[in-house]
Amino acid sequence: MYNYQQAIDQIMRQEVDTGQIAGAGYMLLQGGRERYFSACGYADRERKTPIGRDTIFRLFSMTKPITAAAVMLLVERGQLDLRDTVSRYLPCFRNQTVWNPGGEPLPAKRETTIYDLLNMTSGIPYPENWEGCSPSGLLMDDLFRELKSAQAEGQRLTTREWIHRIAEVPLAFQPGERWMYGLSADVLGAVAEVVTGKRYGTFLREEIFLPLGMEDTGFYVHRDKRQRFAQNYAWNEETNALEVFEDCHLGEYYGEDVSFESGGAGLVSTMEDYSHFAQMLLQGGIYNGIRILGEKTVEFMRQDRLSPSQKGALNWDSNLGCGYGCLMRVLTDQGAAGTIGSPGEYGWDGWTGNYVTIDPADDMVMLYFIQRCGYSSSSALRRLRNATYGALERLEV
Repeated sequence: MYNYQQAIDQIMRQEVDTGQIAGAGYMLLQGGRERYFSACGYADRERKTPIGRDTIFRLFSMTKPITAAAVMLLVERGQLDLRDTVSRYLPCFRNQTVWNPGGEPLPAKRETTIYDLLNMTSGIPYPENWEGCSPSGLLMDDLFRELKSAQAEGQRLTTREWIHRIAEVPLAFQPGERWMYGLSADVLGAVAEVVTGKRYGTFLREEIFLPLGMEDTGFYVHRDKRQRFAQNYAWNEETNALEVFEDCHLGEYYGEDVSFESGGAGLVSTMEDYSHFAQMLLQGGIYNGIRILGEKTVEFMRQDRLSPSQKGALNWDSNLGCGYGCLMRVLTDQGAAGTIGSPGEYGWDGWTGNYVTIDPADDMVMLYFIQRCGYSSSSALRRLRNATYGALERLEV
């Protein structure tokens, strides 16, 4: 007889046994309670530390949904307007230019707005250095190499100091022209600092983490928690195996003297903690009787905000069949996505393979956490998702 739990465990175990990942954790919540948790392999392979629900993971881009929630919290309090220009809060974004392949950068036709940042239509690139990448991305890569070198030498530039330098790089395209993954969420973190008058991490802790009981979530790992901090791994093409990865990818730095608090990639968390945040969104902004966001605010967050012309670059394998809004994918076409998930489910993933999906139609949250750089096994994720959805009716009994 089919056993859903065995199917989930087998998918994760196959990834570990074939050496693709060191370890993995899975959590399913439905109807306001945990239905299944499972883990296999190691959080730290060299120390033989197993993965647990309290293992601390680098979230990387799973930081972004939290930043979207923080920004929308300010919107519903009347402290931000989605149509505000970014330069209203960060003057360094005035008079931006756009990369021009024919010569000198061109003036931007209009200013970048908060709404552009939330939907990744700002034209602000990530640092890139690969064949075919945008010229703006190459310039941003040069800048990040400079900033990371300064950080390695002990300089502690603040979030707004990083963002001020980011604003100097020409945009990859005119604001609003199309979708492109980039540093928009990091800029939003700096905007939140200006609006609140607090460090971004302090604002998140006071308004989201403490109310939700997310005790292990933040921009650094306290020395007393280091034994629970998962190791990060990367694939070595020469040895065809995983090896420890300790380089700085996007300026991430998890020491207690952290100064750049990246709204796009800087947080750490546990599966337990992140499940609280995801359930808050699932339950319309409330968790354990504590309201974080208004129901209408969450409804706004989980809708596709891109026009057909803006979606041209939203073509990653993990985003096929999806729209995008408030720094998260939104499922719109099951066939194109290759999944039996419900239209309208939403979430995001991270550079080290972490993944969350939130499904209002099925009252469900699924989390899958790993730590391998630049790895998203789309096949394994689809199988995990499909096995989960195929079991939901059985779990309701």
